Amino acid sequence: MARLIKADVGLETAWIDVGGWDTHRYEGSTENGELPRQLDRLGRALAAFRADLGPAFERVVVLVMSEFGRTARENGTGGTDHGHGNFMLLLGGKVQGGRVLGHLPGLAADQLFEGRDVPVTTDFRDVLAEVCERHLKMPDASALFPAYKLDKQRRLGFLA
Repeated sequence: MARLIKADVGLETAWIDVGGWDTHRYEGSTENGELPRQLDRLGRALAAFRADLGPAFERVVVLVMSEFGRTARENGTGGTDHGHGNFMLLLGGKVQGGRVLGHLPGLAADQLFEGRDVPVTTDFRDVLAEVCERHLKMPDASALFPAYKLDKQRRLGFLA
């Protein structure tokens, strides 16, 4: 991917699927679990990508996301099960980072979705729309999400 970006061949979007995140057991909270190992691999890969891109990183936006969230509580095998709320990570030259956006009401049972899941407080389509409009210069990203009303007032403001 870095080679294509640096070659300036006109690549506008790309997708990389990284497996191994469906950890329902023995996730762990330190280097001993599968989740910390996966996060370490991701961090190293992103750092290597950034280093490889050099100055070309200034014109790139990287969005890391998952298609599913997790439950807030550990299950009987030391992991978590599929849930709703999740997080997204953005990096790039124009990303105004160093902060957490969104709101987490808490992890008490009455604050969880259906009493078990981290709630969704930011729709992923809002994030993708902002990347498409601000970074890719798409005039109106609402066409990407049929039957979803994009609220321009809800923009998160993470891109310069």
